[in-house]
Amino acid sequence: MKNLGQNINVGLLILRLSIGGLMLFHGVSKMMHGVGFIEQTVIAAGLPQWVTYGVYIGEVVAPLLILIGWGTRAAAAVFAFNCLTAILLVHAAEIFTLSPHGGWPLELLGLYFFGALVLVFTGGGKYAVSQKHFWD
Repeated sequence: MKNLGQNINVGLLILRLSIGGLMLFHGVSKMMHGVGFIEQTVIAAGLPQWVTYGVYIGEVVAPLLILIGWGTRAAAAVFAFNCLTAILLVHAAEIFTLSPHGGWPLELLGLYFFGALVLVFTGGGKYAVSQKHFWD
């Protein structure tokens, strides 16, 4: 059983580094180029303009917390909410479609969302700054 726990912890580390690191690129891009497209989308949906800036929390702050493993469950919940919001605001028409190659057009967002959901239930694992585990 000791090896199983070790494997789980390595797997959680890989998941944290993967989804946190890859989403951080999206957040850095928005920091460099602005959030104009998101602002237009938010306003068109009838939401207040300030909601736009939540993207920085979902794509910069939450991924950084996930990467280091501090408050992983809460950060992953914010991250998952960010993904779900992006799906509903920008990609709602694609939810039940297939791409020309047979894949789901939203598979990247889906992988981010479900990966974050895993971290909500598991936490960050042994190789995280905060180390509360459900299996201990």
